[in-house]
Amino acid sequence: MPTKKVLIVLSDAKSFPLKKTSGADAGQTVDQPSGFFLMELAKPLQKLLDAGHEVTFASPKGEEPVPDPNSESLLAFAGNFYERRRENALIERMKRENGFSRPRPLASISDEELASFAGVFIPGGHAPLADLGDNPDLGRILRFFHRENKPTAVICHGPYALLSTKFAGDGDFVYKGYHITSWSDVEEKAMETLLGGEIEKVESRLKEEGAIMETGLSEKVGYTTLHRELVSGGNPMAADELGQRFLKMLSV
Repeated sequence: MPTKKVLIVLSDAKSFPLKKTSGADAGQTVDQPSGFFLMELAKPLQKLLDAGHEVTFASPKGEEPVPDPNSESLLAFAGNFYERRRENALIERMKRENGFSRPRPLASISDEELASFAGVFIPGGHAPLADLGDNPDLGRILRFFHRENKPTAVICHGPYALLSTKFAGDGDFVYKGYHITSWSDVEEKAMETLLGGEIEKVESRLKEEGAIMETGLSEKVGYTTLHRELVSGGNPMAADELGQRFLKMLSV
């Protein structure tokens, strides 16, 4: 497979807003620590690198991305210490070799440069809720890939970033009518119970804008959906399949 360039968009956020519904701070909105979800980034990233593709990291302001603390727990890896070590080692390698600690600010990537990229990938973690859904530069970038029918991959909370297309161009949500999979409302409500607060719902927000949401919860864990140029995954368990489908799209 010829080497191609892939843009990976990450959040700058180190937390996301959580409206507390219990405890001493009930009724207040607090900053809940977050970042990128390790396996949602690492598994597709490893597949891209193994295929010989070149990756460029970007974020709204170019700040160093941080992992969601929950994604580094052994629980997230079902106790697989070696898998967690491999994925952490991959991120450390990206810091040394690929500018991971200094992502490109989204505004610095012109439409002319975008033409050199074959695809774009946005992993999850709750951080995208804080700064990707309303970012006009990301909206411009996603509109470019949509217009050019170039592979676009999103997973878990990453699909929230698709809302940014409303903040660029003519203000329309360009994925209206698309079949999309994301972190479901059911899964988010379980997190709300755990954290004692209310969280913006990715599935509901995309549905409000006209997306056709598929959860796949009754079918299998790790559900993915492909519609035109957009491949989406529901949760961390979909990271492998999402990476495989994205890689196949890039090979066309």
